[in-house]
Amino acid sequence: MARWVRFEAEGLTRFGVLTEGRIREYAGKLFGENTVTGREFALDGVRLLMPCEPSKMIGLWNNFRERAVLENLHKPEHPLYFLKPANSFAGEGDPITRPANYTGMVVFEGELGIVIGKRCRNVALADAPASIFGYTCVNDVTARDRLKLDPAFVHWSRAKGSDNFGVFGPCIATGLEPEELRVRVGLNGEQKQDYPVADMFFSPYEIVSRISHDMTLEAGDVIACGTSVGVCGMEDGDTVVVSIEGVGSLTNRFVSI
Repeated sequence: MARWVRFEAEGLTRFGVLTEGRIREYAGKLFGENTVTGREFALDGVRLLMPCEPSKMIGLWNNFRERAVLENLHKPEHPLYFLKPANSFAGEGDPITRPANYTGMVVFEGELGIVIGKRCRNVALADAPASIFGYTCVNDVTARDRLKLDPAFVHWSRAKGSDNFGVFGPCIATGLEPEELRVRVGLNGEQKQDYPVADMFFSPYEIVSRISHDMTLEAGDVIACGTSVGVCGMEDGDTVVVSIEGVGSLTNRFVSI
């Protein structure tokens, strides 16, 4: 298992493997050939960046049994998803900002994120693990009151595509068995979400296979697997921490600007 990070040090963007508070630097390509440079950096002496630069973030809706029961929903025939634009991407420590002229509820949604490792399409289920580089923490932030302003159309992009609403990091962890993981979310130190990945309708491997038949997935793309119960609104100044054992903790503060 390894935890890959991107970081800024000495004025340059770098990447490497994080172990016990130190980063072993690599050169080359994160999703390609790379080699150890021999240099190490202390974690507290660098600035962590988003662990990759996706071409898109795909977010699933209604993918957990417990939440479906609560909301009187049923398993869909195919993963239900939306896209988050590049302007929404943010990483560890970045602020989650309230959209201008919006005074409604903004909610966090802690999720497991799949990071694609190579360009792929029409992937068979048995081949899906080979298309996955690793896993990350995701906070799929939503301006909840914007979703159903028009009864004829659900505003997925408007509600979920604001700046810094697609938060992920702090690393990409490899070598994990996804269905053994749990997602936990704390709001100002109080646990709000704690659910098993195994409760998904569609497993990470099924998600990659199914969606790859709809569109080409690129190396670095992030698929947020959906969330379970416990989602709630944030107030100005709140701190949200999304934690997955083996991956780490993603910490961000909600602010109005």
